[in-house]
Amino acid sequence: RAGRRSHEEPPFANPRTPPHDARLPMPQKSFRDAINEALHLEMARDPSIIVLGEDVAGGAGGTGVDEAAGGIFGVTKGLMTKFGRERVIDTPISESAIVGAAAGAALAGLRPVAELMFADFIGVCMDQIFNQAAKFRYMFGGKSRCPVVIRAATGAGMNMGAQHSQTMYPMITAVPGIKVVIPSNAYDAKGLLIEALRGDDPVMFFEHKALYPRKGEVPDEAYRIPFGEAALVREGEHVTVVALARMVPFAEKAIDALAKDGITCDLIDPRTTSPLDEETILESVENTGRLVVVDESPPRCSVAADIAAIVAQQGFHSLKAPIIQVTAPHSPVPFARELERAYVPGPQKIEAAIRQVMKS
Repeated sequence: RAGRRSHEEPPFANPRTPPHDARLPMPQKSFRDAINEALHLEMARDPSIIVLGEDVAGGAGGTGVDEAAGGIFGVTKGLMTKFGRERVIDTPISESAIVGAAAGAALAGLRPVAELMFADFIGVCMDQIFNQAAKFRYMFGGKSRCPVVIRAATGAGMNMGAQHSQTMYPMITAVPGIKVVIPSNAYDAKGLLIEALRGDDPVMFFEHKALYPRKGEVPDEAYRIPFGEAALVREGEHVTVVALARMVPFAEKAIDALAKDGITCDLIDPRTTSPLDEETILESVENTGRLVVVDESPPRCSVAADIAAIVAQQGFHSLKAPIIQVTAPHSPVPFARELERAYVPGPQKIEAAIRQVMKS
């Protein structure tokens, strides 16, 4: 565990991060602002980085104010005014065009950031993602590279309906050749995005829309978080809990409630699902003997199912109880607020699962 950064540890435990003066208070920034800051820093550092998407520039005509709309969630706000319309490019409403153009630009030497309004629209540009960008380096014998970052808002909880609320990362995790990043907090979002922007492989970067306003400590400087290194968010001895994206703060609430009854848990945030830090998960299960995996996706072929299978295959000898998966039901995301609230696995459901696995 020595190399794994806990959310409880100083945020510069990672050797790739710059030193921070501990005498100075760490700035509080939202998940949205952390991503925006990463884009500002990296675009200023590297002129080959461009941004493509719907309404990422905007502002031409109408009010007469030449200001970026920043996309539907305001994540790219301010980029156009600082870097100009040649680097921050509004596109047609066509995900195939956005990702196809970005993949081609990456082959030609640029470092594009393609923004999809919602991860659900991956279906429109799936060929460009899994048949093109993900396979260029392999098919060309390593002679080409495709450093494209595809950002997409994901997840339920915002009452946006079945076509705008899905978690599509299990589908992309299954595709060889593309890295999949799923941050759960502002600090990780900035460091993981900078890592993505400096790499030479295609990256799918999923941002849970319900986390955009959530604040945390984020330094002003640029820093990198390597892919494939999980974060140990809580440390305990009874149960290993693995959670993704918005499920991480939900799991924290559940674990904190259980601590009052003397039940302590390891809480692991994988941060990336491709590559996946199997070592940290297996090591934790070896110590606790119990595993609960929390994933907002429906249960079939989910990341929860994948992690459960890895532990069942490689760590079965360590298990004291059957693995429990806490997921959404195998159903489209409901639009009705009450039904959506029941659909998303919440802290109470996670707590109940941990109590259940403790009985075995």
